[in-house]
Amino acid sequence: MILTMMKGKIHRCVCTGADLDYNGSITVDPVLLEAAGILEHEQVDVLDITNGVRLTTYAIRSKKRGAGEVTINGAAAHLVKKGDLLIICTYARMKEKEAKKHQPKIILVDAKNQVAKTARRSAPGKHVQPKLVTKKKVVKK
Repeated sequence: MILTMMKGKIHRCVCTGADLDYNGSITVDPVLLEAAGILEHEQVDVLDITNGVRLTTYAIRSKKRGAGEVTINGAAAHLVKKGDLLIICTYARMKEKEAKKHQPKIILVDAKNQVAKTARRSAPGKHVQPKLVTKKKVVKK
C-alpha cells in the first residue's frame, strides 16, 4: 500500500502580496522553504485560514532571502489576499512501513514570517501565534 503523507508545512504565515500579472505559483522566502523541506517547483497546497480557500500550486523561491516574503501569484491572487493567514504544505508518497516512521518538517512563524519554532508533528488544540522576536535597544547612560 502507498500512502500520501504530509512532508512539510509552513504554519500560519502571512501573505505579503498578491500578483495577478505573474505566471502562477506562490513565491516564498527560501529560508522558509528550506526549513520546511519544500523544494523550488514542488507542488504545494495553500490553505487560507482567513477565508477557507484551498488551492494547489507550486513553490518558487523569493529573491529576498530572510525577508519573510510569501506572495501568491497569477489567478490564485483572486482568492488569496495580502494579509491573509496561510498554511503551505507539501506531501510525499511512501510505503506503509516508511510512513509509520515518517516525521514531517513543520515550522511555525512569527508575525513577520520568521521561523519561530520547528516541530516534527502537528499538535491538536488551539494555536497561539508565536510572538515576534525583536532585539532590545540598549540605552547607554
